[in-house]
Amino acid sequence: MSGVDARRSDASDAGDWWRRDCMQANAQIQAQARARQGQLTKPPGSLGALEELAVRLAWLQRTPTPSVERVWISVFAADHGVAAEGVSAFPQAVTGEMVRNFASGGAAISVLARSLGATGQVTLEVVNLGTVNDPGPVPGVRRAIIAPSTSNFCIEPAMSEAQLRAALAAGAVSVRAASDAGAQLFIGGEMGIANTTSAAALACALLQRAPTGLAGAGTGLDAAGIAHKAAVIERALALHAAAGDDLERLRRLGGFEIAALAGAYLAAAQAGLPVLVDGFISSVAALTALRLNPGCRDWLLYAHRSHERGHAAVLDALQARPLLDLGMRLGEASGAAVAVPLLRLACDLHNGMATFAQAGVSGSDGTHAH
Repeated sequence: MSGVDARRSDASDAGDWWRRDCMQANAQIQAQARARQGQLTKPPGSLGALEELAVRLAWLQRTPTPSVERVWISVFAADHGVAAEGVSAFPQAVTGEMVRNFASGGAAISVLARSLGATGQVTLEVVNLGTVNDPGPVPGVRRAIIAPSTSNFCIEPAMSEAQLRAALAAGAVSVRAASDAGAQLFIGGEMGIANTTSAAALACALLQRAPTGLAGAGTGLDAAGIAHKAAVIERALALHAAAGDDLERLRRLGGFEIAALAGAYLAAAQAGLPVLVDGFISSVAALTALRLNPGCRDWLLYAHRSHERGHAAVLDALQARPLLDLGMRLGEASGAAVAVPLLRLACDLHNGMATFAQAGVSGSDGTHAH
């Protein structure tokens, strides 16, 4: 696809749609899946987190045979006004250039999506929410332009109320497309020069933490660069200290892609579509989503522990148990994509292993099935 995409989310025009009730998972299916795990030819609990993953996916997907063969990945790209403060090691033009790179297949997430697609159905959607270096219509990119970038939040709020609603709705649009395509798992990714600054600032505001503990290297800043970044965030926090609630904190300190991720996570929870959350920026979006609507918690799985400073604090606040710890900090949904094979293997084990009765193997109670 190219040019302006006409897709719309019904929710985007319905007031504070993100506050609507999230889907309830199926407790009966959860019990059945847990019982099946206890009947498989292995000591109970011997597959560790893989067992819990299968049970969780069965619970969320409302089926005794969970599957993550059909995966939808949306990468939201947007620029940030705070880049003017010199908080990135890369120029702002990179965001628009990376949009082309995603679409042409040269980015890390593009390679990972192709690899995952060899053993399942994977859709990679790239969504341009607004870049200073606008690549124009690009085949494979959905244009949902809000503005060339957010405003510099050291001077004024990052977004207007209308821009915030548009960004939240953009995430809901992607989830609607994923649901319509029959996706069994949604992954959100992001790209935007200076977006670790925005994510760290928002995390500081949500957690009431100092930026020296949450501001990290981002695109590769040295110690002096990180100190400058923390000072920039400190200025922004002082300017926006009067923000009255978490939605307003998102408006004042967030980015278009961070808001789109939060909107996607909330829309997915409302639609009953499990989410695999990526790294630091995606986790800040998840924390924001949870603050806006706590009912989304059950629908969020966490892929990995990012090497970016601050991610550990955000994961702790989310009470999250990430699947991987590989020292990654690229973003783009790359960490989540790397974790997909684990989810697939968990489902294969759950669905494909024989029970003690089927295999004629003695169980832990000493009985033998014939």
